[in-house]
Amino acid sequence: MTENRIRVLTLNCWGLKYVSKFRSERMSAIAHALASSDYDVITLQEVWVFGDFEIIRAAVSNRLPYSKFFYSGALGAGLAVLSRFPIIGATINPYSLNGSPIEVVQGDWFVGKAAASVLVAHPVLGQLQVFNTHLFAPGGDSGPLHLQAHRLVNAWELAKLARQAAEVGRYVIAAGDFNSSPASLPMNLIQDHASLRDAWVESHPNSLAVPNGIPSPLDAVRIFGITADSPLNSFSAGKRLEAMARKFQGKRLDYIFFRQPSSPPASVKTPILKVLDTRVVFTERIPGSDFSYSDHFGLEATFEISHPEGGDLADSSETHVPAPVEPPAPNFVLATVPNPAPAPPRKLSPDSITEILQSLTACYRYSQYRARSQLTVFAVCILLLLVILIGSAWLPVSSFNPLIILITIFLAWAATTFLYVGFVYGKWEVNSLTNVIEELEIYRDSLLEHQGR
Repeated sequence: MTENRIRVLTLNCWGLKYVSKFRSERMSAIAHALASSDYDVITLQEVWVFGDFEIIRAAVSNRLPYSKFFYSGALGAGLAVLSRFPIIGATINPYSLNGSPIEVVQGDWFVGKAAASVLVAHPVLGQLQVFNTHLFAPGGDSGPLHLQAHRLVNAWELAKLARQAAEVGRYVIAAGDFNSSPASLPMNLIQDHASLRDAWVESHPNSLAVPNGIPSPLDAVRIFGITADSPLNSFSAGKRLEAMARKFQGKRLDYIFFRQPSSPPASVKTPILKVLDTRVVFTERIPGSDFSYSDHFGLEATFEISHPEGGDLADSSETHVPAPVEPPAPNFVLATVPNPAPAPPRKLSPDSITEILQSLTACYRYSQYRARSQLTVFAVCILLLLVILIGSAWLPVSSFNPLIILITIFLAWAATTFLYVGFVYGKWEVNSLTNVIEELEIYRDSLLEHQGR
């Protein structure tokens, strides 16, 4: 155990009660595996049963005595953080958009997707803010713009929180299931606006290359950091994948980001957080069974804390520690640049903001159209209820009465539901999109004005 290194794990546990397969067995196996690990911080997603969290917490309590289980939405956020370092603060920020309440099967609205965070007191870094999140799932990276918009709003809100944490002098680690591929717009937004660095890319420069051929499932995990929809996972083996996922033998959806503080506290020396190594873990089957720990693999990152000479804060581009370039697999070729240089600090460009605004505007228009359609259904239900109410005065008592009652109950339920989703939720979605659109327009205008000087 050393105070100059931090080991972080993030794992989507797939723990929905009554739905997730072998949930109890898998949660016990995860707890047993974590009990013998040496992680300093663990972020878990999809732990929706508090009893499962208690099992995991009890198993790791000797090494990780501090923990926080977060509540949000109707079914809970499914987010939990365990830490070796004292937790001195915790908060959860539900995302303003998480799908629609009428989309029951998707369930994102009911679980209340959010950005949870704990503030820990680290003996060397001082204040370290750890974010744990699970972004909106539907839509993918190539789905309709109105579906991608909700995840973009999630990414924007998380990026603002991470940036604010750094601006008050805190180190930041953000981990979780981002439901986005590395080159997608939400990932660019998070990294550019919050200046967050992708720990996997920092230690695996070749992971950004596109394979000329299809890698083996093992190489896909080892080189590209695939954590979901891998043929190696018992719950996704044989699953039909989209073209990009087939090319990479799965998807990289789980990330660990990090950054230095923007305004570090005054001190003689300011520590620098560097990533040493990252690995995809929990890839094997649970011992004694034929199924995996979860439908996602886990991701771990090892960070080193170093001290620059003097008291000046080192440039963020100097926090990169190149890892040895891993040899390509024999059945495909990587297009790489020898000895890649550290990437310069990224900034959200006006063009990227414009692209984001296009998606948000498409969602805004779709939301207005959907709200009008749902209110039309409400009006039709009310009209039919009036017809039944008036017509019942001329209907004789007969065996059709129970059917009439059932139809009346159904129409009343439908009217109430579509009034809520069309008016209350519809207004909420439109107003939330309006707020984010205006924020991004102001930010873009300020960037353009600055560039014009």
